[in-house]
Amino acid sequence: MATKSHVVIFALVLSILATATIGGIVGGSQPIENPNDPTVVEIAKFAVAEHNKNAKAELEFVKVVKGEILAVVGTHYKLVISAKDGSDTKNYEAVVYERPWDKVLKLIFFKNF
Repeated sequence: MATKSHVVIFALVLSILATATIGGIVGGSQPIENPNDPTVVEIAKFAVAEHNKNAKAELEFVKVVKGEILAVVGTHYKLVISAKDGSDTKNYEAVVYERPWDKVLKLIFFKNF
């Protein structure tokens, strides 16, 4: 049976490994160098879909303008997303939290600039 300290150590190791794959430093914020990276686009599309569901909106994802990541235990994606609102294209700021080892993906924040 795993103790609490084993679980914490395991989560920390997973966070370090996840951060290493995206070139960041644990606890440090890093710019996203390629906003067209499929993982980043998937996270952004999730943010728009969750916002639409929560706000009963009908935004259409266009692209990721820019973003940064903060890796701690999991990853926070802070993104600027371009999305269509009817015929207008606007920029939105979104923060999404991801813990891929236990399939957690949560929209923390979404607002129009």
